[in-house]
Amino acid sequence: MRSLPNEPADEPERRCVISGERGPKSGLVRLALGPDGQVAPDVRARAGGRGAWIGVNRADLETAIAKGKLKGGLSRAFKMSEFTLPDDLAERIEIALSRNAIDRLGLEARSGMLLTGSEKIEQSARSGKVRLLLHASDAAADGNRKLDQAWRVGSDREGSALAGLVLSVDRSILTASLGRENVVHIALIDKAAAARVSQALDRWHYFIGREIGSVPCEIDRQGSPSDGAQQLSEGL
Repeated sequence: MRSLPNEPADEPERRCVISGERGPKSGLVRLALGPDGQVAPDVRARAGGRGAWIGVNRADLETAIAKGKLKGGLSRAFKMSEFTLPDDLAERIEIALSRNAIDRLGLEARSGMLLTGSEKIEQSARSGKVRLLLHASDAAADGNRKLDQAWRVGSDREGSALAGLVLSVDRSILTASLGRENVVHIALIDKAAAARVSQALDRWHYFIGREIGSVPCEIDRQGSPSDGAQQLSEGL
């Protein structure tokens, strides 16, 4: 089971029922057993009742489902065999993880921890205030390059590969989620907020098979991403 780069330090560990490996729970996904016997993703680890954890990507999960390995692991974790796995469990998990990451951005926006608008972001980036830079999937390449360069200048990292992360969602989704006009670029200006967003993105990207460890976060240079970064409630 792969360790995610922005996991909070000194966090309780959980065991993956598929691989048998243990890891910090912020990097795993909790599966909850509902009162109706249905298994559902509980990515924020807030649902009551019985739960179990998985730490694999979508491809490995689908293989485990097909071979009956997930069913067996959940039977042992739940101490029962009468439950229902939805046919689209993997898809539900992916949707839940993406929604969790986008909702995290919305929370940081309402807390005043992020900026939108190219001019504001460029000014803050050149002033060394940007901790994490994100671009919508349909952002123009030249706009991305301009802000990436401003970030490198403000971070004293000119000539490096430091660049904003292109998200897997477009501006329409970001605009609706943040409640602001035409959100194409996003900058996190708080170290702890950047860590929280990075962790949510890492977990989503790992599950869908996208490269992780490359969420370019200035907190790597400024300090530990664990400062104020713990975001998940206690699970099982």
